[in-house]
Amino acid sequence: MRGRLITIEGLDGAGKTTLCQGLAAALPGARLLREPGGVELSERIRELVKDPSLDVDARAEALLYAAARAQLVASLVRPLLDGGTTVLLDRFVDSSLAYQGAGRGLGVDAVRAINDFGTGGLVPDVTLLMRIDPAAGRARQADRGEEPDRLEREDGAFFDAIARAYDELAAAEPQRFRVLDASAKPDEVLAAALEAVGA
Repeated sequence: MRGRLITIEGLDGAGKTTLCQGLAAALPGARLLREPGGVELSERIRELVKDPSLDVDARAEALLYAAARAQLVASLVRPLLDGGTTVLLDRFVDSSLAYQGAGRGLGVDAVRAINDFGTGGLVPDVTLLMRIDPAAGRARQADRGEEPDRLEREDGAFFDAIARAYDELAAAEPQRFRVLDASAKPDEVLAAALEAVGA
């Protein structure tokens, strides 16, 4: 029996990492992976796309994310799913649709096409969208005390466009998306997420 692919999406600062860790602990046998990353090639690409010292063209950025995703899917995600494992992914294609398609203005359809090619058309069974006000997400990031990466340095308009894109994606596929209130307490978010995935 094929495993389930559960993806966790949302703006930076929404609490995705906390939710992912909670889900991984609550779902026996689930494998948690992050994007970009998870395998050596993808981790190296992660270093490139996050490096604030690099000037990366928007199309190159979209292709780098798609390449990292293609390798992760081929090396780990598909084999795990084929073996019956539940896979939790901290970000997947919807991140590129929102960040590069809308935020960078490349167009959701264009970015979807390169990711469909890269993943062989792999679609999550369930996508948990952590909805948070962009300003609140940025405030949470600032509270972490970490140096912002290349994407996190963008302005408010960039993140507003991403938030709108996520809402549009969720509205277009209500059977796949489950929208969670990321402003709630972490244990409440986890409970809602577990209910959404039928655990």
